Amino acid sequence: MLTVALSKGRILDETLPLFAAAGIEPVEDPLASRKLVIDTCRDDVRFLVIRPADVATYVQYGAADAGVVGKDLLMENGGEGLYELLDLAISRCRMVVAEPAELAVGDDPSSWTRLRIATKYPNITRGHFAAKGVQTEIIKLYGSMELAPLVKLSDRIVDLVDTGNTLRANGLTEVEKIADITARFVVNRASMKVRSRALGELVDALKRAVAGTAIPDETARAEGAGSGT
Repeated sequence: MLTVALSKGRILDETLPLFAAAGIEPVEDPLASRKLVIDTCRDDVRFLVIRPADVATYVQYGAADAGVVGKDLLMENGGEGLYELLDLAISRCRMVVAEPAELAVGDDPSSWTRLRIATKYPNITRGHFAAKGVQTEIIKLYGSMELAPLVKLSDRIVDLVDTGNTLRANGLTEVEKIADITARFVVNRASMKVRSRALGELVDALKRAVAGTAIPDETARAEGAGSGT
């Protein structure tokens, strides 16, 4: 049996239709059920529904054969013991540097030499700025990142952004993009050796599902207009 770890939250909402298109559906609604292990319509596949930050760990140590996890978490934690096999092209967002709007006026990121940054991604932040020769004092937070500059805890933040509405509501401005982020399908390295056929078939089915649900840019913009997302 293949065990696939799925991330709770937004990723789960967007992952389930892909698996359904690949012919794999849970026998009960993971969004409503309190169960963490959920059988599917296939006897050889089951889902684990867990916190996004834990998916890579479950896959890395073989508790799950495969999983769906955000690229941000793979970048932050290294993705050891995993094969990143497929970009699922869902849960799109970007990782950015943001600062108070009044600070951004006339600010030039190329002139930065030392920054105090609040983030829940210290490894990504440290590596990004080290490559630019910028010294950083990093304050690790677990949420409400936008608050840090407002109360002078930090000068800037590094965080994930989708629409940018939360930044603007708190008087912050995006000044630099670090990376585009999507959800990825990852596989345990040992599982890939002993269950290569089953995992290969699953990856192929997901590839077809991703291709089938892709929306051309012009169509996506037209459908998204006025949606508030």
